[in-house]
Amino acid sequence: MNLHGKDLICTQDWEIEELEAVLSLAEEMKAHRYDHLYNNCLNRKTFFMFFYNPSVRTRQSFECAATELGGHAQFLEPKAMRLKTATTPGETVEDAAQVMSRYACGIGIRILEDKISAYGEGEALLREYAKWASVPIISMAHDKYHPCQGLADVMGLRAHLGRDFRGKRLLQVWGHGALVRSWCSVQESLLINTRLGMDVTLSYPVGYDLDPGVIAACEENARRARGRFEITHDQKKAYKGADVVYSRNWMSPQAYREGQLDKKGESERAMGYRDWICDREKMALTNDALFIHPMPVDRGHEVTAEIASGPRSIIYEVAENRLHIQKAILALTMGEI
Repeated sequence: MNLHGKDLICTQDWEIEELEAVLSLAEEMKAHRYDHLYNNCLNRKTFFMFFYNPSVRTRQSFECAATELGGHAQFLEPKAMRLKTATTPGETVEDAAQVMSRYACGIGIRILEDKISAYGEGEALLREYAKWASVPIISMAHDKYHPCQGLADVMGLRAHLGRDFRGKRLLQVWGHGALVRSWCSVQESLLINTRLGMDVTLSYPVGYDLDPGVIAACEENARRARGRFEITHDQKKAYKGADVVYSRNWMSPQAYREGQLDKKGESERAMGYRDWICDREKMALTNDALFIHPMPVDRGHEVTAEIASGPRSIIYEVAENRLHIQKAILALTMGEI
């Protein structure tokens, strides 16, 4: 299977067999971290990391991934570059993408909710870069999707549930909190797990709907995979019998007002739903469920510390998997293999 040069903006854009190739190679690389056959496949190659938003795990894991493959990951910030924006003159995406393609073997872009003026602008930027670049464009999280996180989630769950997700139930549940978070990790989780045949329940308070296009895609994914996808606003019903619980905050569809993210309003609104928290009482309704989260965890709001640090939590394992998933993506899309 030849994935060399392929963009990764959303897992939904790739065939199941292509995603399985990434997962399989990531598992190999985890088992043979420092002595894998492909550990020099990026020898003397550079991967540009274009950060509109800061990170902890994303920068660290991509830099480690490039280093362990014999290459280099270069950190870039738009504020340190003369790029054209809606309000300032500068270099266009067409020019920047074509020049950077002549320097690096791939370009990663991270752009989240507070660096755009309306939902969808982040993805539009990545797809504009993909249009003009001659090297792969990799999403390091944008406002709609987070493919590397979705794949790391699957890798972590398979270690505990087995490779076949059919008959297993994932609860994707909203959690309250002061942080105003984009839909990217949540929507990616819904998409990839419905494609892989897991029964997925999405639960949230009225008024926190996600992208209708993503919901329609999840329904179609579930139909094709012969799984189930359902939405409920009843927490007790949602938790009952779940094998995996993924509790995370996300902003409402009304988050953008007059061309900017209303962080204060969104935070105040979310804090009005204090009963939407993953805790011992709710987890007792599950099938001894695993707890997953993309991190950073808003402890005491999205989930209690008892659950986040408990014996059924695999948050650190999933975080580690980001390294191995990203090594596999870099090797397959940019490496000499």
